[in-house]
Amino acid sequence: MISDWKNALVKLGIAEELVNIAQEGMEATASLREDVRQRAAVNQWKVLQVLQESGLMEGHFFPTTGYGFSDSGREVLDQAIAKIFRAEAGAMRLQFVSGTHALAAGLFGSLKPGDELLSITGLPYDTMQPVIGIGENEKKRGSLTYWGVHYRQVDLLENGQINLKEVQENLSSRTAMVLLQRSRGYAWRPSLTLGEMQKAIALVHEKAPQAKVMVDNCYGELVDIKEPTEIGANLVAGSLIKNLGGSIAPCGGYLAGDADCVEGAMERLTAPGIGPDEGPTLGYNRLMAQGLFMAPIVVGAALEGAIWGAWVMEKCGLEVFPKWDDPRSDIIQAVRVGSEAGQRAFCLGIQKSGPVDSSACPIPLQQPGYDDPVIMAGGTFIQGSSIELSADCPVRAPYGCYMQGGTSFAHVQIGILRALQELKAQGLLSPNKL
Repeated sequence: MISDWKNALVKLGIAEELVNIAQEGMEATASLREDVRQRAAVNQWKVLQVLQESGLMEGHFFPTTGYGFSDSGREVLDQAIAKIFRAEAGAMRLQFVSGTHALAAGLFGSLKPGDELLSITGLPYDTMQPVIGIGENEKKRGSLTYWGVHYRQVDLLENGQINLKEVQENLSSRTAMVLLQRSRGYAWRPSLTLGEMQKAIALVHEKAPQAKVMVDNCYGELVDIKEPTEIGANLVAGSLIKNLGGSIAPCGGYLAGDADCVEGAMERLTAPGIGPDEGPTLGYNRLMAQGLFMAPIVVGAALEGAIWGAWVMEKCGLEVFPKWDDPRSDIIQAVRVGSEAGQRAFCLGIQKSGPVDSSACPIPLQQPGYDDPVIMAGGTFIQGSSIELSADCPVRAPYGCYMQGGTSFAHVQIGILRALQELKAQGLLSPNKL
């Protein structure tokens, strides 16, 4: 069987020396990948139980239009999200256009002029900076700072952990919300573990009991067997074309947490007085429910691929973060390729491995919400889906590529190997490492 596996990769155009490294990686990472599969199984059972307890029936897939009044399927999915996150309330909506949109609704739903928002994980992700109104975006029309919300941040320590001492010193009676970003985003830092988040959340609740804690949970859903709402977070939000949509939900976002926080966010999505009670599902409840059901196994496949890929890429002489055996709290695998040419080559290999648009050539483009041009690769069935195999690279030093997703371990493998093949073909891999 091993010879068949190797022969198949060679027939796909992968150099034999890369195939041999790939096989070594399979053996080296086997135990850790088995741990991931076991965790995914636990999450699969949890999601299955939740869907059953929520009473999901075929009749809940019936489409609603217009206002979407009396959409029982929508209500069941909201209940399911709340139960998965062990939270008071949840919402799962097609009408969120992105994770950033869901996060923005959560922030605007709980903050008012004169309040203070304190980020304790440093500078938020690129697309959140215009939402908050940070730096050059301070006067951005419609941003939080534009509307009179004060913003401050506590930078992470050099090791990427939360600076609890600085957090304690910066909390005040004016602090209305504390923001944590779980994932590394485009930063060269570890994702936040639940243990680290729990210490910070406990500190906030002790020193500023009036403050709500919101976690940007993008890329972190179902990576662990608990979620931030189970360790004290008041609100989490994210995208359905990332982890929780299982590569099947066609669009949308979600929120979970305290009932008043979720209600406030939903009134920002719709309008005060309407909140979660309107919003047609147009026949997509089935895809959203099925994606939710598949999410644990898809997230597990992405994690397996990231672990194996980190081992293989480091073996080929590239700097990776996290390393293959480091703790993980998101599905993102970062790798430094040294130049824009390296970013283009890496993304081209990922694009060539997609089932859709495999002949396309990713190039740097200015994307909404980003200051730097970004190269985005992803031959995905759903546009921009980063739970399907994808990679994106902000074109700036030190020229990192951020790979995530993969609906099967085998697909992640061919994507990484083709990315390495492109780097090799352009002389961008160290010869003595192969």
